[in-house]
Amino acid sequence: MVRNASEYTQLSAATLVTTVGRPQAEPGVPLNTPLVLCSTYRANGDTAYGRESNPTVAALEEALGVLEGGTCLAFSSGMSAVAAVLETLPGGAIVVAPKVCYFGVGELLADRAKVGRFAVRVVDTADSDEVIAAFDGASLLWLESPTNPLLGIADLRLLIGAARSRNLPVVVDSTLATPLRQQPLALGATAVVHSATKFIGGHSDLLLGIVVSADAAFTEAVARRRTIDGGIAGPLEAFLALRGLRTLAVRLDRAEQNATELARRLVGHPRVRRVHYPGLAAHPGHEISKAQSRGPGAVLSFEIDGTGEAAEAVCNRTRLIVHATSLGGVETLMERRARYPSEVAAGTPATLLRLSVGIEDVHDLWPDLKQALDR
Repeated sequence: MVRNASEYTQLSAATLVTTVGRPQAEPGVPLNTPLVLCSTYRANGDTAYGRESNPTVAALEEALGVLEGGTCLAFSSGMSAVAAVLETLPGGAIVVAPKVCYFGVGELLADRAKVGRFAVRVVDTADSDEVIAAFDGASLLWLESPTNPLLGIADLRLLIGAARSRNLPVVVDSTLATPLRQQPLALGATAVVHSATKFIGGHSDLLLGIVVSADAAFTEAVARRRTIDGGIAGPLEAFLALRGLRTLAVRLDRAEQNATELARRLVGHPRVRRVHYPGLAAHPGHEISKAQSRGPGAVLSFEIDGTGEAAEAVCNRTRLIVHATSLGGVETLMERRARYPSEVAAGTPATLLRLSVGIEDVHDLWPDLKQALDR
């Protein structure tokens, strides 16, 4: 397989996901990187202990590093990756963070701020002026685009450029976009974070987080946190994520096509008040999304007329669409996000339903969703 870094630039992302992270192309060598279950290594080698590295984990890191354009570190979960990044900050640091973001990140930021670990300035990341106005004295800008669950779009090029002019590090949670739809490092971000539990793994069977950076000092600091705090990914999870990565391009293409069609149909349904999906021309971040992304992704959310209880009932009435949390799997999942107190505190509408669209036939998905709304 291709191993010369200069050759990677000649390949499309859809080809890279099937190519990178494999063993050297030599006679008799396995095509796929094998699962290596090992905690202890013989002395005088590059690795001494499983908390530092693992051959299977390293293969996944190689693949995602190529896809994102930096050095990758894999973690035991998305939240472990987020925590490691935040723990590189000095005491009393100021973090500029989204008002709307993944609720786990919001809870972690609030928890650390409560004990005085650092301060948090919460901003609407869709309002670039508001974000830039919060830069004074800050140590980190944390962005998420698209946001979860409202699918807001941050102008990454503008905000990263403004932050770089002030030597302010920028970390972008690009979980919903995946490495195939968005390249924050190419726009100048310090690091990109993924919950590989979602689209990268793609089969709802693992927990895993990713941090990728082209900044050697930043990578070294995050790697130190991983070793000290014990957050390294397990080899089985890395093996599954690497296998899932091989089909990311085809899965994402199909799911995105389905999401676009469902969003279009939801707009016309009388029970639906609003649809949040950057693939719709009416979405306020539509043009920015088109400029900085290769597609709108496979997650959307929508608000129905009525109450939170009515929205919950819609989730319970579907037969094909699964009522469950998480996103990015091959199956379509739906959930009322305001069932969680932290989402309510963040301003998530009571009747908002998040839909992670899978790879089923859209002509089966729509009748199921429609009957649940009609009732």
